[in-house]
Amino acid sequence: MERTHPCLQCGACCAHFRVSFYWAEPVPEKFTEKLNAHRSYMRGTDSPVSPRCVALQGEVGGRVNCGIYEDRPSPCRDFEASYETGVENPRCAIARASKGLPPLSAEDWK
Repeated sequence: MERTHPCLQCGACCAHFRVSFYWAEPVPEKFTEKLNAHRSYMRGTDSPVSPRCVALQGEVGGRVNCGIYEDRPSPCRDFEASYETGVENPRCAIARASKGLPPLSAEDWK
């Protein structure tokens, strides 16, 4: 039986952290806001109450995907889920905990 990538059943990082990046990255402009002269961020991720990237589709903790996956900014491309490469990512665990999800383990990748 083929397993689903754990991130496609999570999305917590997209609904917890502000996603800021160099303004000239090729991210569709309608998904971004200007942070300062040199940085932009993904719309929705700067909310102090309930951040959620506008490109995130689906329900956090259920079935999710990125609506601009091929054009996502570098922080999204560079973010590794815990144990995806054999190493724990504490930021992944923090995001998951904020949504009531258990941390990923090495077993989630087998």
